Amino acid sequence: MKIDSIERIKLEKHETRDITDNHVNGSLTVIWRECDKIIQHEPKLIYVTNVKPGELKGPHLHTKRTTHFVCIKGNVVFIIKKMDGTYEEIQSGENNPVLVQVPKNFASAHINLSADTSSVLVLSDIAWKPNDNEMKNLTFDDYDWKKWQLRNS
Repeated sequence: MKIDSIERIKLEKHETRDITDNHVNGSLTVIWRECDKIIQHEPKLIYVTNVKPGELKGPHLHTKRTTHFVCIKGNVVFIIKKMDGTYEEIQSGENNPVLVQVPKNFASAHINLSADTSSVLVLSDIAWKPNDNEMKNLTFDDYDWKKWQLRNS
């Protein structure tokens, strides 16, 4: 995976089984495994962010860190503004686990497409500190937000 490009990685998802009668009791999704090398720099910060139904987080960009996102509960769409000014939309969700890489200096936003709160696991190559001022809030004035059912639109 190149550190300076938008990437989407379909993640491994495996059924888990009960030890007594072998029925499927859930699933396991591999997010990061050191030996796979799908993330170029080991994460220095891992956290979960929650998004209420129909809400938008962002858009903003990080000037120093490359970030990887995967929706672990619910369903979200990531909207990433590419360097040529066009947009890439990538959906990720609990039933469609896709790891999305957003390199530093690429602006992005994400929208919860679910009826309930969605949770996004975030892995970053640089640890965030409250006063580091490396995030810039932006607007995507030329993006068609109406295609999504946003709460405040």
